[in-house]
Amino acid sequence: MTTDKNAEAYRRLRVPIFNGVAITGSGSAVPTTTLDNELLTQLVETSDEWITTRTGISQRRLALPPESLTSLATTASQQAIAAAGINPEDIDLILLATSTPDDLFGNACRIQAELGAVKAVAFDLTAACSGFVFGLVTAAQYIRTGVYQNVLLIGGDILSRWVDWQDRRTCVLFGDGAGAVVLQANKSDRLLGFSLKSDGTQNHYLNLGYDGSAQELSPGINVTKGTYQPISMNGKEVYRFAVQKVPEVIDKALFAADLTVDHIDWLVLHQANQRILNSVADRLNIPEHKVISNVAKYGNTSAASIPIALDEAVRAGKIKTNDIIATSGFGAGLTWGAAIFQWGR
Repeated sequence: MTTDKNAEAYRRLRVPIFNGVAITGSGSAVPTTTLDNELLTQLVETSDEWITTRTGISQRRLALPPESLTSLATTASQQAIAAAGINPEDIDLILLATSTPDDLFGNACRIQAELGAVKAVAFDLTAACSGFVFGLVTAAQYIRTGVYQNVLLIGGDILSRWVDWQDRRTCVLFGDGAGAVVLQANKSDRLLGFSLKSDGTQNHYLNLGYDGSAQELSPGINVTKGTYQPISMNGKEVYRFAVQKVPEVIDKALFAADLTVDHIDWLVLHQANQRILNSVADRLNIPEHKVISNVAKYGNTSAASIPIALDEAVRAGKIKTNDIIATSGFGAGLTWGAAIFQWGR
């Protein structure tokens, strides 16, 4: 019924309804504070050589007060909205892919208020490092069904809040940031194919779990009080999972798009580890010059990593209108997914 009402309203305004999807603008924001590998050696027993040879990371950005997920996401969103050539008032829906909101009840509504996107419905979506790809597919369904015309998708995380800075297996990996894109209804559908996957049996390999203890309210009635614990990861298993599953899911997305690897202009993966990026590209026979990488500068920014890398490549003039992009996110859950899309209208 809601869709019928929307359709009738557009007919009265003589505005054509398009059910294709185009990604028309991007933006990104990172904190001002840099923590490089040399500074990390003062916190934990490690070395620049140990970190770079295993991960490819040279530095990462840390959000310090008054920076927040809200402020970073708002800046990235403003850039994306401007790049798309629309106004905040035109946005119908805001999706925030994050695992680290400023407010456990959700962060998207605060960003809506900061943007002045008065028409927009706003909510959070959690799929860890796969969040941006899951959000991209989710946003597209709202457009394809004719419910919304302009969707703002944000990927943002402040993982420094949840890192154990004495655990060299994890503290060297993560950084903070936010990226955003605008998806719009379009005559032709530029989201060419996708595939999403989950396997909860491997959840224990990467998690940020709640740990609490019983507090008795009255005899026989106990509640749990506690907090979330730092990130815990089995690096070897996550690496094995990524290098096996990511090429497979990209192949599935290509099949859905009726394309082959040779059609790919750019590979934009979740920036987790340079060795993973190299291994996935090798397995797909994608040459190095087609692989977008900024993991050396920012580390693993979780749901923010793909939109930050995408935005930087667009603004640098690498990614151009009509280029075909293969993107894939993978991480906690365990979750993984891929999408194939053409940039621009």
